[in-house]
Parts: sequence; structure tokens; C-alpha cells
Amino acid sequence: MGASSNPLRRFGVSFADPALLERALTHRSAGLSNYERLEFLGDALVNTFVSIELYRRFPRAAEGDLTRLRSALIRESSLAEIARSMALSDYLRMGSGELKSGGFRRDSILADTLEALVAAVYLDAGWERCQSMVEAMFVEAIETIDLGALKDPKTRLQELLQGRAFALPDYQLVDATGKDHDKSFIVRCSVEELKLSADAEGRSRKAAEQIAAAAVLELLEKGTVVNASG
Repeated sequence: MGASSNPLRRFGVSFADPALLERALTHRSAGLSNYERLEFLGDALVNTFVSIELYRRFPRAAEGDLTRLRSALIRESSLAEIARSMALSDYLRMGSGELKSGGFRRDSILADTLEALVAAVYLDAGWERCQSMVEAMFVEAIETIDLGALKDPKTRLQELLQGRAFALPDYQLVDATGKDHDKSFIVRCSVEELKLSADAEGRSRKAAEQIAAAAVLELLEKGTVVNASG
């Protein structure tokens, strides 16, 4: 494969072993020598390099915030968006059936291919070169981070109410149905002073509380509620 077949040239990456690049760009529908094993390694490398960069850039961020931020940055849709910015679908090698079904546009395939490319660079050029490339891939997303938006809905709701001098929300279990191994919980989040409430269902009580809090937050953030002092 020539330089024109290398989607990583924008990051200044070239391959001593072009076969690694070719394998990283090959979907299983196109042959036995495909990106699946590389994707496994690349997943771990992306997770590690993004974690290192977040730890370095946000020295005061709590562990929970860093975890949520990492999850947002490396989720399938986020990786696929980076892949699209590289026009990665133009380089994929796929079987005719997968091509006809639009596999080159699928988030899962684009994300897996991106991770496979990361692994290929690591195997070809080593840790430092791979790390600098991953940092370049994520730099724009990391530089536009809003740490406040990473807090879970219950925390955000509590801080918003406290900032407006309102009492804290109340969470009540409305119902729990199903067998022990497959329960469903309905929780109501209420802000009595504001006559606001929302019910939500979740696979655990904690999950239902978070979803209900998010619903109340949405009502508050529409700007229809004034400060208690106002």
C-alpha cells in the first residue's frame, strides 16, 4: 500500500511494515487477515492514552469526573466521529455484501477500524509514537471539555438548587416490579418549593433516581424557574 492509501499521513505516520496498515483497514468480510485482533489491542491502547492525557490535563478533577469524561471520549460514536474526520471509510477493505449494506458508514465498524489503526502504529513504531498520535486525534475534543457538564444528574441538580437557595430534592420509590433477578424501579424526584416532579424507571433504584433527576434538571434549565430570593 502506498502513501496515498494511508489515512494516518495527516498525523505524520508512515509504516515500516505496510502489511500492518493493510490488516488494520481490512474488515473480516474481506478476508481472514483482518483487523479484529488489532482492534482488541487498540481498544486497550486508546483507553490508556486517553486516561493518561486526562490525568495530566485535569489535575483537580475527581476520579468520577475523569471516568465519565473518558467514557464520553472513547465511546463508539465519538471514535466513529474521529474516523469520519479522517475519511476513514474511503480506505476500508470490505466484502461486497458488507459494502452493499453500507457497512463503511456504520459507527461500530469505523470505531473498530480506528482502534485497529492505533494498534498497528504501536506495533510498527512503538509506544511514544502511538501515544503522540492518539493525543493528536483527541486534542480538539479534550480542549473543549466542560467539566461541569460531566457531573451526574443528581449532583448537578443538587448544586443548581443550592445555588438558587432552594431545598434539596426528594427521591421516593413509587414502585418496584419483577422478579429479584429482573426488577424494575420507578422513582419520583420532587422539588416541593417549585412544585416540580418527575417519575423515571430504571433497572436499579439508583439508576431511576439519576434519570428522574435529569428530567427535573431539564425543566429547571428551560429557565422557567426564578431564584428563591427573586
